[in-house]
Amino acid sequence: MMMENETMNLAVKRAAEMAAVFMIGDGLLGVLQPKRHVKLWRSDVTAVDLLVRPFHKHPTRRRLYGVLQASAGVLLASALKR
Repeated sequence: MMMENETMNLAVKRAAEMAAVFMIGDGLLGVLQPKRHVKLWRSDVTAVDLLVRPFHKHPTRRRLYGVLQASAGVLLASALKR
């Protein structure tokens, strides 16, 4: 039973680490290339487009969000202990 809990705990930590890596990378792209990044993610699928629409024609807003996003990813990764 102990081994199952340790394996599950490790899997959860790895998933959280992957989320942190995504947050950091997506945040940095939003900071460095906000117009290109938002244009890439515009979509005919309403649910997807709703996520990026607030940043369309607002590169500074996307940059600020990118800083927050990358910072949150670093905090998440820092909170993970093995």
